[in-house]
Amino acid sequence: MGLLKTFYPSEIQDSTYVIPFKEWKKRGYKGVIFDIDNTLVPHGVAADERSIALFQELKSLGFSTMLLSNNKEPRVKSFAGQVESPYIYKAGKPALKNYYKAMEAMGTNPETTLFVGDQLFTDVWGAKRAGIYSILVKPIHPKEEIQIVLKRYLEKIVLFFYYRQQEK
Repeated sequence: MGLLKTFYPSEIQDSTYVIPFKEWKKRGYKGVIFDIDNTLVPHGVAADERSIALFQELKSLGFSTMLLSNNKEPRVKSFAGQVESPYIYKAGKPALKNYYKAMEAMGTNPETTLFVGDQLFTDVWGAKRAGIYSILVKPIHPKEEIQIVLKRYLEKIVLFFYYRQQEK
């Protein structure tokens, strides 16, 4: 099952909102790249109090942030404005180009950057290939576009083996 390891996240958390960012800061991390939909808020939903508070906390800790989304600019720009974070839209994840562009904009490198997202085959795979520590979070809301629903079935297979390996 070596091939599946290609898609394994560095770790899995129940939610973006339980990640101990203060601890990551102490370990020398300086930047966080986030997916938006189903990572920070349900798909297509505006920033809420929780997401706005998270970005304020990250700024107060001294983190740089970047939103990296495959979505179109109106969606990404609107959310980015609400949380006051720079962004890259139509990112083409898992392609590497915009992971590198995000780090360059934040002044970080793979050793000082975290990536947080809800999808293995776009978010995590791209981050992993870029050498970035990837945190897979459980999707916030079950209602998703059909192409994502289909990918979730494949993700379940990969995660089955991921969890089995973690038990060893």
